[in-house]
Amino acid sequence: FALRQRKDWCASRKSSINACSIHSEYIIPANEPFPNYHKQAKQLTEAKKVYPQLKLVHSQVLQQTLRTLDRAWDDMKALGFGLPRFKNKYRMRSFVFPQLGKDPIRNDAIKIPKLGWVKWRQSRPIPFGFEVKQARVVRKASGYFVMLSLQLNVDVPNPMPHGHPRGLDLGFDKFVATSDGEEIKRPRFMNTLQRKLKLLQRRLKNKQFGSNNRHKLNQKIARLHQRISETRKDWHFKLAHHLCDGAGMIFLEDINFVSWQRGMLSKHSVEAGFGQFVNILKWVCFRRGVYFAKVNKDGTSQICPNCGAQTGKKTLDIRFHHCFDCGYTTTRDVAASQEIRNRGVSALGHSVLENVCGLEATGSIGHDTLVGTRRSRKPNSRELGIPHFKDIEHSKMALCGGGCQWPRQTLVLGNLNN
Repeated sequence: FALRQRKDWCASRKSSINACSIHSEYIIPANEPFPNYHKQAKQLTEAKKVYPQLKLVHSQVLQQTLRTLDRAWDDMKALGFGLPRFKNKYRMRSFVFPQLGKDPIRNDAIKIPKLGWVKWRQSRPIPFGFEVKQARVVRKASGYFVMLSLQLNVDVPNPMPHGHPRGLDLGFDKFVATSDGEEIKRPRFMNTLQRKLKLLQRRLKNKQFGSNNRHKLNQKIARLHQRISETRKDWHFKLAHHLCDGAGMIFLEDINFVSWQRGMLSKHSVEAGFGQFVNILKWVCFRRGVYFAKVNKDGTSQICPNCGAQTGKKTLDIRFHHCFDCGYTTTRDVAASQEIRNRGVSALGHSVLENVCGLEATGSIGHDTLVGTRRSRKPNSRELGIPHFKDIEHSKMALCGGGCQWPRQTLVLGNLNN
């Protein structure tokens, strides 16, 4: 109703001449103002008289839905997005209660306006001193969840630059390469369940639209996608904590990952979830007191991190960096991460540490320690990130192994399923 009202108002103003449109449209007076959020929120009282089913929903929930529409309308004009479209009941997966009553939580239930006490399974206790401000009910493939927003009147300062600097370079060949020489492979989350997902989607093709069997099969596919998504998110949290270990500053390229989702590598970009990882890494750095900043992304693979000389553009098939001025040699991704670290440290006004890429200084491992293998074996030189050149003599690298444990992070979630 609210979206249709806005579209009708725009359609009545699109004619450049004083004439009626050929298509049938609502006749709206010329002096009628645009139906913004405040005007549509006032019309909710009249709409409840015309549509009695709206009385079953809390008034603040309806207002939040109008705010979502108003935000989408502003994004269309400011960010160049498309015109907001109507969302059916399967697309609107959450709604918000901006205010909860007094003492809305007890051991086995939460009190939601208009719904009363609803049984739930609380994932973790609420910290002492925090006040529950609002609740968002989310529908997922595995059931209904409630996310609580907590508030505590305390000032938390942002982490200050300190300690060991670490630059990160994200990519498709290696998910992340650090300035300490560590390269972590990109796990293929979809490959393990690709065959099962393909079979379910093939069966969905033969189901009749609107049938119960098609709805049940869609739920199976949604649960499979949720399993892949939760596995990816759990790995992102573990990797973020691993990168924060032993680091006081983390620097990353300022990249718009939306552009990575276009072209022939779009599927790999969506599967890796670079944007989600950056958001998780920023939050983990704030929680652990690690300084996080982004630097300019231009030319990070064209500059030698050791001497600062320009090495020229490299095609994607060139995976190693070799400087002809100083003779510095390393992998391409590690060289880019070291240049990112140099830019971040220089922006802070600190002096760039010399030869901080050695693994023996940080206890990092030169191969992927987050992706499990079937059996334990000694990694070869290729897995350790040592480049292979026939014409260049390499010095021996002292590698030291180490194991890390990453604490699992959870949100304040409650499962509303009985």
